Amino acid sequence: MKELDPRILFAVFQEMLGAMLWPLVAVVVLGTLAFWLLVLRERGLRSRRLVRAQLLALPGGALALWIMAGVSSSGFTDAGGPADWLLIALVFTLGAVGAVVVAYTLAGWLSGDGRSRQPANT
Repeated sequence: MKELDPRILFAVFQEMLGAMLWPLVAVVVLGTLAFWLLVLRERGLRSRRLVRAQLLALPGGALALWIMAGVSSSGFTDAGGPADWLLIALVFTLGAVGAVVVAYTLAGWLSGDGRSRQPANT
């Protein structure tokens, strides 16, 4: 593979994830929308919540690899080309980032502290 072709990467990604590809894409889109709505509602990020959410990055990346290995028709030992290894790294990275975003978003929507940060009129 001399060129990085997105169609080849997509085909390998689809082979790795199988039927879980499209449900995972839907979760990513809905999770991202919920995250941005929370950021808009709170008018910014909350650093304490973000730092706590970042504790789940490593387990989230490992979980993403575990899910990929479970639903894939091929395993890690079948990865031979650079596209395979690139996608394995991409799955870990997206799992790590996804875990942080999900944890931050759930903590934000489930807590009652971010509704309105405007001072009360007296």
